[in-house]
Amino acid sequence: MSNQLSVRRAFVASGQVQGVGFRPFVYRLAAEGGLTGTVGNTSEGVRMELQGPDEEVRRFGLRLRAELPPLARLTGVVEHDLPTVEGEIDFRIVSSSGEAGHSVLVSPDMSVCADCLADMHEPANPRHKYAFTNCTNCGPRYTITRSIPYDRAVTSMSCFPLCPQCAAEYANPADRRFHAQPVACPVCGPRLWFVNAAAAREGTTAPTAENMHDALEKAVQTLLEGKVLALKGLGGFQLACDARNAQSLQELRQRKTRPHKPLALMVGDLATARALCALTPEHEALLQSPEKPVVLCPRHQPEAAAGSPGWLPPEVAPDTGKVGIMLPYTPLHAVLFDRLAELAPLPPVLVMTSANAGGEPICLGNREALNRLEHLADAWLLHDRDILVRVDDSVVTLQPRLPAAGAEESGTAAAPGPASANLLSEPLFYRRARGYVPRPVFLPQAEENCPCVLGTGAELKATICLTRGREAFAGQHIGDLENPATLAFYEEVTAHLEKLLEVRPAALVCDAHPDFLSTRYAEARAQREGIPLWRLQHHAAHAAAVLAENSHYGPALALCLDGTGLGDDGTVWGGELLFMELEEPRWRRLGRLAPFALPGGDAAVRQPWRIAQALHALCEQAGMTMPSLHPWQPEQAQASAAVAEMLRRNINCPATSSCGRLFDAVAAQLGLCLSTSYEGQAAIRLEDAANRAADSVRAALEGTASDDVVAQLIWPVGIARRQGLLEMDSAGLFAQVVQAQAQGMDTTEAAARFHLSLARALATMAGRAARKLGVSSVGLSGGVLQNATLARLLPLALTEQGLTALTHHELPPGDGGLSLGQAVWGRRMLAAGKD
Repeated sequence: MSNQLSVRRAFVASGQVQGVGFRPFVYRLAAEGGLTGTVGNTSEGVRMELQGPDEEVRRFGLRLRAELPPLARLTGVVEHDLPTVEGEIDFRIVSSSGEAGHSVLVSPDMSVCADCLADMHEPANPRHKYAFTNCTNCGPRYTITRSIPYDRAVTSMSCFPLCPQCAAEYANPADRRFHAQPVACPVCGPRLWFVNAAAAREGTTAPTAENMHDALEKAVQTLLEGKVLALKGLGGFQLACDARNAQSLQELRQRKTRPHKPLALMVGDLATARALCALTPEHEALLQSPEKPVVLCPRHQPEAAAGSPGWLPPEVAPDTGKVGIMLPYTPLHAVLFDRLAELAPLPPVLVMTSANAGGEPICLGNREALNRLEHLADAWLLHDRDILVRVDDSVVTLQPRLPAAGAEESGTAAAPGPASANLLSEPLFYRRARGYVPRPVFLPQAEENCPCVLGTGAELKATICLTRGREAFAGQHIGDLENPATLAFYEEVTAHLEKLLEVRPAALVCDAHPDFLSTRYAEARAQREGIPLWRLQHHAAHAAAVLAENSHYGPALALCLDGTGLGDDGTVWGGELLFMELEEPRWRRLGRLAPFALPGGDAAVRQPWRIAQALHALCEQAGMTMPSLHPWQPEQAQASAAVAEMLRRNINCPATSSCGRLFDAVAAQLGLCLSTSYEGQAAIRLEDAANRAADSVRAALEGTASDDVVAQLIWPVGIARRQGLLEMDSAGLFAQVVQAQAQGMDTTEAAARFHLSLARALATMAGRAARKLGVSSVGLSGGVLQNATLARLLPLALTEQGLTALTHHELPPGDGGLSLGQAVWGRRMLAAGKD
């Protein structure tokens, strides 16, 4: 190839381009175009130098963007011309190079791909039934990576030298495992071994020829015998048991002190999921996606008969008609289910839940799991591939896909009313972790040169968020910061992400609550490092998060609905209408749910009947005639008398505007949940009751009923201005529930009409504020928006007010997404030069 006919051009690709088969992809494109040059990982991303005919080099650039490998994501490609190189005859993959600072996106862990499963099912294949099979299109990434550039030497696979066959595959550009960093086989890769309870007690837990022999078979027998198995998964240990065995379920619940909270399930294939649940195409797409999250799916109604393929004991999820299901996402899960399917009388269904005691982080290492799970597991299935980062399973449900902001002008928006409910669904996150972290949320281009800011999150469902250029990296779900072990995990995640992204915060933003452990972490770090710290009120952070996710930096309203957040006035907020302008940045409170008392403070959260009694008293004080319906009597007669006295004397009765606590009160009043064993239980039972309402009422919840039918079902709820704020009459809505109950209305209908009326009232309040301020967008955030029914109704009600709803689609609406809002707020404060 003569130099006169050749050009040489450099391409630097940034984004998710390392560890995803990007260099082999480039190699193939170069070979097909007859081009010479090099490709290698660098701190900037993947640098390519291509030499050949100008037409072929240009064609390469087009194909580079259009034909990406399955797991690759480009955030940018920079090109520039170079002098040609004399005598170059081939195209080579060169060694990685790195400098301080980079723009690479680390790939999340991805589920085992169909090609690797086929290898595992082929008896003649060297990886037949091998539990650590992977290729460039699948397998561990984030959980085994120490630093960037991403190469085997900086992963936990560095201690497994490649055998000749794996080395040949790794070096062969035509092979699917070409430069797949976790590549392994039974000869050179990780090993499984089985430890029973007796061996664990004796301390004989190291791998031996005896406990490695038939390790998988022994694990399968443990499950078939109804015992609990601790399984070393991708981002930590899991506890597994037979989900069709009621006795096993009860034993696991008793050991974990988890009497009611739903348990996540794993099934071997989509056919089993279909037998258990009524799946839509969107459910099936999520279940089979490379991320393979836990997907909340509706159980078939009526439930299947005992002993049939669709049967599950009610102990799996006693509070709801939905179950969280996932498909096998690691080769180990796949071989486990293959063997179970050969031996079990019905298609196997396993509980697959985090291996930890309540409130503690998921177990990471073998010794840790053997020690911490001694009272939880009957046996352990271990392996020797180290997990470097704890990552729990992601949990999602489905919400309607809303028309894009501004679509009305283009004529593409769905008309208000029933048609809007037929839009395709998109994920609504309850927990964002495996498969999605550390995928960033992209901020506007104007944010490109802003310094790094750390949002330190809240106390419950804690996450952290680090920014880098126009990328915001929300870390994995950490849990509730209520003990030293979880706080240590929190610090571990923060340190690892900073190291991986090669960033150091120039400022910190924390919650305004002084007693949160995340606040104390931020205060100590700001003082130690001499950097600015801002405290952002809890619901303002929720508002900032949903607006930032939607790249809405101009004036907007936000409805922030959750359980608890310390307000600027020292009271407990949780049902707030805020105005926010991120560009400035500034915010203020415009409205709220009318406050009511929490008799006993935190005790009222655990015993929702206390809140119901408080609302009864508030209604009576307002002159409403209240039927004497108290489902908590006579069992709580003595405690109820004490609550009445507390209310009369206003002792230990903090006021709240919490929407979550209003849900609790209604659930208690309807006799659905008088005391709780986990957060959100009362609201879950209330939503489940609403979704079991009669056909015409349920149609209104689903957005398919006519406007006339909906109007007849909605109770009037007053909205007034008090103390400079719009107030939705919380007590008045509660009174409607009690009066309907007294008139004999079915509990399911009362629950449904509460949801409908609340959505309409909140939208009406937002509409009044929007017209006065001249804004048209309303962000929706807070843990109450994880109620899929309200998340469906509220955008429809806002549409009727002429408003556009902005919702979360990449992060949870609850406290797990709040750190993004903090981080973005800090960047705007820095940009504005504020102290």
